[in-house]
Amino acid sequence: MSTNALLRHFADLRDGTHGDAVSRPDREELFRAAVVLLDPYAHRALADLDTDLLLGTGEYTATGVRRTRDGGLEAVWTLSWPRQRAAGIAPIILRATYGAGFHHPHLRGGTVGEWPLNVFTPEQAAEELPTLRAIAAADLHNLVFLRDFRIVPATTARSREHGEHPG
Repeated sequence: MSTNALLRHFADLRDGTHGDAVSRPDREELFRAAVVLLDPYAHRALADLDTDLLLGTGEYTATGVRRTRDGGLEAVWTLSWPRQRAAGIAPIILRATYGAGFHHPHLRGGTVGEWPLNVFTPEQAAEELPTLRAIAAADLHNLVFLRDFRIVPATTARSREHGEHPG
């Protein structure tokens, strides 16, 4: 997350707004727009992991904005791969959420916590790519701890390339 994003977040808290929106419907429209702006960066963050660590075996999905059971909104991007599915664990998840009782939206992973989501322009969306990469990488790290490193194809492929035996 950039310091600019944090400053937008803190200003929203100070001013009781989200961007320039005060009402819940207006904030939801900003959330919907933010998801559209973030979509290529979420895809890129997951594609980078797929290329570098999953060796192109991943399958990407995106839900678009949908209503949650509590009346909030969310959008979910996932990256699954054969070894993860065989291990019976969740995929890598990037999630934008705007909970029914929340002041403003957040980003999170499947296994990692909350980051403020204050994106209103294409430039601000681009600034979130490092955050999205960090969330996805942390999620993969935590998924490895749920099983073991062998769920990451690049780990065992590189071991074989170097004459090492995967443990």
